[in-house]
Amino acid sequence: MIDVHAHINLENFPLSNTTMINDGTKTKKSFSDLLATAKSANVNRIVSVSENIHDVHHILEIAEQSHGLIKPGVGLHPVQRLDANDSQERSVTLKDLDQFEPILKENITKKTLCCVGERQSLLFSIIKTVGLDFSRHIVTTNTNNEGISEEDLRNVQRQVFRRQVELAIEADLPVNVHSRSAGHHALEILYDCKAKRVIMHAFDGRPAHAKKAVEIGYYFSIPPSVIRSPHFQKLVTVIPLSNLLLESDSPALGPEKGVDNEPANITVSAQEIARIKNISIEEVVCISNN
Repeated sequence: MIDVHAHINLENFPLSNTTMINDGTKTKKSFSDLLATAKSANVNRIVSVSENIHDVHHILEIAEQSHGLIKPGVGLHPVQRLDANDSQERSVTLKDLDQFEPILKENITKKTLCCVGERQSLLFSIIKTVGLDFSRHIVTTNTNNEGISEEDLRNVQRQVFRRQVELAIEADLPVNVHSRSAGHHALEILYDCKAKRVIMHAFDGRPAHAKKAVEIGYYFSIPPSVIRSPHFQKLVTVIPLSNLLLESDSPALGPEKGVDNEPANITVSAQEIARIKNISIEEVVCISNN
């Protein structure tokens, strides 16, 4: 199986199992244990995605050390941290793009971006994570955006997203798209750019918008939280199996709310898709891998 979207880094999955006390007790699985459980679950490829200029080199290094199990996806996320050591969030800026674009171009030139398989002769080398995030806590109520208006924040996100889509199209690379609270806005930019090779990650938009995107050939990846999400279950119902992929979004969107997720759990996604489609899990795995 292929996990087309995960955040595998040593911050989320350290070198050794750790327990942290922060409003409770939480154990983090180690990086080596994560890889072992993924292999045991027959996960043979994981796309680990960058989000900013601080983690991209780390993602590339981890991919090199994983003996082919992890492949890097490089992209600038619409949500950024205040700095490398501060977990507070803000909306992406054009300055972020100016700093990140040379890194993205360098990896396109070096062909270091991930290859996770073929689907209908489509090679999935992926620029990731790009997109839009119009969540209220990012663009409406966020005091870290230095007083910039909500509309200006949205427009900057659109510019950053569009530029990365254009670079992907120029390089003949697919894009893997984050579109939280902005599903149809992201799709409109993709349509306008005439993007053809697209994975919509954890799409929270209307099923009707997803059905239109499927007609163009877009893919939708389903996280393990599908077992507790009526929205994702509805997406699985309306989207053909041929356009569904598996993702974990580790450590988020796991089967249990509040519990760290991991790539091995894409088995849960496959099982739920099989249940909804009334087919075997073997058929789900076969189609999503080919």
